[in-house]
Amino acid sequence: MAVRAFAPSDLEEVHRLLASSGWSHRIPDAQYLARLIAASQRVVVAETDGRVVGFARAITDGISNGYLPMVVVAPDVRRQGLGRALAEQIMQVDDAITWVLRAGREGADAFFASLGFVGSAVAMERRRR
Repeated sequence: MAVRAFAPSDLEEVHRLLASSGWSHRIPDAQYLARLIAASQRVVVAETDGRVVGFARAITDGISNGYLPMVVVAPDVRRQGLGRALAEQIMQVDDAITWVLRAGREGADAFFASLGFVGSAVAMERRRR
């Protein structure tokens, strides 16, 4: 398994990964995904045997704040450390940045807690319409 920077040639395969992992309602097509990636400062994939099996992206100023909106691992290769490797590559173990995320999927809170995230009583959100 290798974690590497996203390449434009990965777009269709990443879109298929997201669709097979329950993200179709949020990522309707590859063009929409391309726009999200273009607006992100850090984007990586995990690859095994020439197959993209993981994806993560982040929005950050690189100095103080970061938002980790997406860490996705193919269902058949979960629980092998890929999600951790993706998140660590994205965050680059930079202790000067406060990272935030929304852990909405079952089990996500425990996974992110293992990476040092804690619940916050100070976050607020304005939901999309």
